[in-house]
Amino acid sequence: MINNILKESEDRMKKSLLSLDVAFNRIRTGRAHPSILDSVKVNYYGSDMPIQQVANVVVEDARTIMIAPWEKKMLHEIEKAIMKADLGFNPSNNGDVIRVPMPSLTEQTRREYTKQAKAEAENARVAVRNIRRDANTHCKDLLKDKKISEDEARRAEQTIQKMTDNYVGVIDKKFSEKEADLLAI
Repeated sequence: MINNILKESEDRMKKSLLSLDVAFNRIRTGRAHPSILDSVKVNYYGSDMPIQQVANVVVEDARTIMIAPWEKKMLHEIEKAIMKADLGFNPSNNGDVIRVPMPSLTEQTRREYTKQAKAEAENARVAVRNIRRDANTHCKDLLKDKKISEDEARRAEQTIQKMTDNYVGVIDKKFSEKEADLLAI
């Protein structure tokens, strides 16, 4: 029973880290990377599709993303979707491909993105702590129902705390890396 609680808690904490990675990928730095456009949905024959499913998205150079649609008639739709996503990009269309230059980040925008990254990291920490609380509650319920001993409950809570400390440490490390990346000129 305790092993199931520990395994479920660890799985949920891993999902929190994956969610943090996705959130950090949405916060752009000065460099180009295709995951910046993950949130862009393109109208493809009446349904909204992720941009990666209608075009090839590659990094052309450090500050430019190149989008090569699989169908030429999708150029205008992709360009419109990028503008509509309000990511602060100004795509240019040459008839074959769309180039999205990354604007330079000002000091103010770097600080705003750092605040946003800090908020995302704090949300991930809160999620991990909530998972810890849920696991500890399950252990206490098992103890109350006399399905486990007090020693087993105490050991389980110590293991859960170690797991929580480990994942919070990983979150802090990821935030430090993202912050350094954002503040680098």
